[in-house]
Amino acid sequence: MPPSARSSSGLPTFTLPLHDPAFVRDPYPLLAELREETAAFRDPALDRVFLTRHADISAVLRDRRFGRSVLHRYSRDELGWPLPDPRQAQFDAFNGNHLLDSEPPKHTRLRSLVGLAFTPRRVEGLSKRIEGILAAQLQGLSREGGFDLVADYAEPLPVTVIAELLGVPPEERHQLRPWSAAIVRLYEPTYTPQEQAEAERAVLEFSALLRGLALSRRSEPRDDLITALVQAEDAGDRLTEQELIDTCILLLNAGHEASVNGLAAGVLALMRERRHWDTLVRAAPWEGSLPTFRTAVEELLRYDTPLPLFERYVLEDLTLEGEELRPGENVGLLYASGNRDVRRFSRPDELDLTRDEGPHLTFGLGVHYCLGAPLARLELALSLRALVRAFPGLRLQEPDAEAEYMGGFVIRGLRRLDVVPG
Repeated sequence: MPPSARSSSGLPTFTLPLHDPAFVRDPYPLLAELREETAAFRDPALDRVFLTRHADISAVLRDRRFGRSVLHRYSRDELGWPLPDPRQAQFDAFNGNHLLDSEPPKHTRLRSLVGLAFTPRRVEGLSKRIEGILAAQLQGLSREGGFDLVADYAEPLPVTVIAELLGVPPEERHQLRPWSAAIVRLYEPTYTPQEQAEAERAVLEFSALLRGLALSRRSEPRDDLITALVQAEDAGDRLTEQELIDTCILLLNAGHEASVNGLAAGVLALMRERRHWDTLVRAAPWEGSLPTFRTAVEELLRYDTPLPLFERYVLEDLTLEGEELRPGENVGLLYASGNRDVRRFSRPDELDLTRDEGPHLTFGLGVHYCLGAPLARLELALSLRALVRAFPGLRLQEPDAEAEYMGGFVIRGLRRLDVVPG
């Protein structure tokens, strides 16, 4: 039910059921109720304010009074925070050192250096290689018995592309997906000691692999991103070894979670709205059809957001929707709600593959706009087109079965999606 109680300042209070399987499976009816009831509410269980509407979320993303980090301005003592948990020391070191969770001037420096290596030209140059990877994957899929679209198609591509981009040897690539899956579990609001230990081990093992690759590339450069990051220089400044390692781990995590979950959720939406799939089937054989699929991908990312919730720290005393906030407090940005806001999008609960109403929130806004968005968009458009071309009659194996999700809401993805060629 929508919020009814009030915080001390009058802001509605409500506890989001982030681990309720029914909510994870379909959060949109509840988010719509919340969004129409109020622009913001306080969650007493998570002790943070959540924003529900597109305009307010966009404003916070562009407002430099909010940041991805707060420890660049204040100590833990000043914030009243406890000491770091020693059981996740490696994860915290990684998380506090990479581009995504840094703030200017560190963020500006890192983004400039990484941008020298992760160029649009390098990304677009991957098109032929991506198409080759897709062709090999599609050849191995069952033409009769069906397959799991998540494990057999959506997952292998972005991991392989990131591995190719970085220059990870083929014999080491089988570890990348398990490492990433372990690390990103700690981005959920709650996690178990076992998940904590698995994430810690994944950071250590991945760091060791990358440290060896970086050392090798310094003496024997290759045409890969690790070499480009080793060589990236701006006014005499270079990435430190640890910055390079943490950047590469981030590229794996961010570079494939949205792609895997976005493609699987997009195909599920298209299977449920068959006329849209059929529209893409008619377009797919045309060699110049990629723009059609790029437009479709933007709508699919808006319609069912693979990363539904991001957060920002408050960096100075301020008032948000009448609520007084202090440095160190968290503000939850419900991207999945903002992407369905009728104040921003016409008929937002309808899937419209020709929609052209400006940017959705899925890749963020402002200085932290996703650096890997061009690669994710390219991967999604090419992989969706290749799938439609290969299996124009694709259908769900059990059309009436409930979709099975992995359980988290911050990184929301299907556990499996069984399909048959049709």
